[in-house]
Amino acid sequence: MDKLQKQIVEEMMVKPKIDPKEEIRKSVDFLKAYLKKYPFFKGFVLGISGGQDSTLTGKLAQTAINELREETGNKDYTFIAVRLPYGVQKDMDDVNDAIAFMQADKALTVNIKGAVDASEAALKEAGIVLSDFAKGNEKARERMKAQYSIAAMENCVVLGTDHSAEAVTGFYTKFGDGGADLTPIFRLNKRQGKQLLKELGCPEHLYTKKPTADLEDERPQIPDEAALGVTYDNIDDYLEGKEIPEEAAKKIESFYLKSQHKRHLPITIFDDFWK
Repeated sequence: MDKLQKQIVEEMMVKPKIDPKEEIRKSVDFLKAYLKKYPFFKGFVLGISGGQDSTLTGKLAQTAINELREETGNKDYTFIAVRLPYGVQKDMDDVNDAIAFMQADKALTVNIKGAVDASEAALKEAGIVLSDFAKGNEKARERMKAQYSIAAMENCVVLGTDHSAEAVTGFYTKFGDGGADLTPIFRLNKRQGKQLLKELGCPEHLYTKKPTADLEDERPQIPDEAALGVTYDNIDDYLEGKEIPEEAAKKIESFYLKSQHKRHLPITIFDDFWK
């Protein structure tokens, strides 16, 4: 490993090998510990896309809630899964399958189309015309806004689905899907997330489908790997400290360097970024 790869691997905290049962327990205990430390909060809110990451995060969250109810006798603890389509979502069957698999306490649907379109129109009236890509970010931020509104009314915290193979590339929207209170699957790469879902008995089609952010109208359901120009196998191998093709390594490192701003809290004058 060269110096930059070593730095990235350490920052992303990915192990070369994992015990899925052990990692499931780590995430569940982490979620339980947070609610015990901050008893004002009564549960978790999570947007469910029908893909691997939200399916895994949701299952871990519901497991934590079930255990807390059993251990404390407090029946107020709850997990809320949220469908967040923009109009009609083509893979809504997968969303419903994911919610059924995690056996969510409550499932809500918030269609973000009206809010996103209204925001786009208001910006256009002000002289700002959104590109298709920028509108995709608008969708991601509207989804997170809805989750925080639900959380505010239900005394819950919002979960994020960011994992290390996503974090290293910055393949998420700043203050959109990248904005959350807790990210219980950070430290795992993509293939390790699959291992946890297999261990949890997840329906196979929910973690073998091609990952897609599905934010762009002009490129609907474009696979993440096509958008990134690098495969998750390459990213996972890189994060496990393995040698990968030079072109793929350069791409990953370029994404990492360009997206560093996404992995920081708001910067103050006291931060040392300018030194």
